[in-house]
Amino acid sequence: MNKINQLFENNKERKLLSLYFCAGCPTLESTGDVIKTMQRRGIDMIEVGIPFSDPLADGPVIQSAATQALKNGMSLKKLFSQLKAIKDEVQIPLVLMGYLNPILHYGIEAFCQSCVESGISGAIIPDLPFKDYQDIVKPVADKYDLRIIMLITPETSEERIRFIDDNTDGFIYMVSSAAITGAQKSFDEAKQEYFRRINGMNLRNPRMIGFGISNRQTLEAAQQNAAGAIIGSKFVTLLNESSNADEALDKLFDALKR
Repeated sequence: MNKINQLFENNKERKLLSLYFCAGCPTLESTGDVIKTMQRRGIDMIEVGIPFSDPLADGPVIQSAATQALKNGMSLKKLFSQLKAIKDEVQIPLVLMGYLNPILHYGIEAFCQSCVESGISGAIIPDLPFKDYQDIVKPVADKYDLRIIMLITPETSEERIRFIDDNTDGFIYMVSSAAITGAQKSFDEAKQEYFRRINGMNLRNPRMIGFGISNRQTLEAAQQNAAGAIIGSKFVTLLNESSNADEALDKLFDALKR
């Protein structure tokens, strides 16, 4: 069974925590250490960002991390090499998150094959059109048992959400707002209503809520309305400040208690 499906199947009574970081930042060779440290510290799933020069959905924190990673020399080829080196040491699901351009340049089939060879269980491609996913990407991803995770926002129609739910597997990435990534202090009533609306749809796939989670209030709101939470910008900021994954996690866990 795919590790993503296994994670949700085995943890129906527990809320999950997934963290995002950008591969190659703070240093080119830190990727493997960051992943292994997060696993050791109890993180349930990890999103590994593929740095790209034009990250449309990302806020300034993740944009800056991607710029630094590219300056450090990170590439998709280099990332797969790093992931392959630690494959046997990682038991939790790893999900690559990146934009379509570098993946197309690498080749869809080659990308999916390299994912499997490197221990990757899924991919999130924010700018992948759903028709292209269905017609081009899904058949290849299915061949390699790779989950392609789709995003929904408060603006996504119920019809489209149900269509996504019917045609994907793994989990649905529920973006807390239509804005770019970045930490928020709280989720307003409009976001809470969005969470409740999606909850009421009784979707087949589990959902993870991301974008803006940085403290206890936002974490609890996400956990109450989904299978768990995804934290990106807050952790990336702390990791860049300390350049040490253990220290960054200490500070993150402290912030999530407040």
